[in-house]
Amino acid sequence: MSSFADRIKHFKPVRKIVYFIVGLASYPGLAIINKLKISGTEHLKNLPKEKVLFVSNHQTYFADVITFFQIFSAVKWGKMNRLGIPYYLLNPFTRVNYVAAETTMKGSWISRLFLLAGGLTVKRTWNEGAKEVRKGLDPSDTRKINRALEQNWVITFPQGTTKPFAPGRKGTALIIKQVKPIVIPVVINGFWRAFNKTGLKFKKKGTLLSVTFKAPLVIDYDAPTEVILAQLMDAIEQSKKHMMMGKHHWQTKEVL
Repeated sequence: MSSFADRIKHFKPVRKIVYFIVGLASYPGLAIINKLKISGTEHLKNLPKEKVLFVSNHQTYFADVITFFQIFSAVKWGKMNRLGIPYYLLNPFTRVNYVAAETTMKGSWISRLFLLAGGLTVKRTWNEGAKEVRKGLDPSDTRKINRALEQNWVITFPQGTTKPFAPGRKGTALIIKQVKPIVIPVVINGFWRAFNKTGLKFKKKGTLLSVTFKAPLVIDYDAPTEVILAQLMDAIEQSKKHMMMGKHHWQTKEVL
């Protein structure tokens, strides 16, 4: 299936059909059953159609990415910071790829279908359940992402896990140094509360989901990967500083 998907996902009509099906099925959960708050889409309006990297924190396997696709398509139709009626699915924005773990995309027929929407599968070089040092992306996976960036937008989650405040992977910073794309930080919230880990089943209805697109980062592409990675993690509010701020916020609420 994976080799077949790799062949046909490059055909624009196939992507459009998948976007329409997935978009129509997911729209009620995003905009009706829950409430979606979008901000910062003004930063998307004049972006080129290639060499744009969206770097985001991660809360579910699929709901996050699907929401990005919905927003990108809505912006293509001139909608700012809202989805509205999803007629944009008739002609969605398809020049976008997303990075996902190979094991995740083999999990079900739904994930295999969603792979046709532009998935870039990468091998995990670390074990989420073990205390191992992260080694970054496999070189072949890095080349795959680099090629995609030369032609499209790419969504990536540098933490590679839905666990909040997990350390980022240097592979993302390496890709930025090599390709020198425009980097748009994205901060999402509420998805972990509304959906299960896959993002395909509801946990709590009536949840506020938020997606915030920040201004493009000013990056020194010649800086060490550690410096660039630290800049990314701070921009997506997953750095140690933000972790401590989050702890302080919850402690203050308990006192009050």
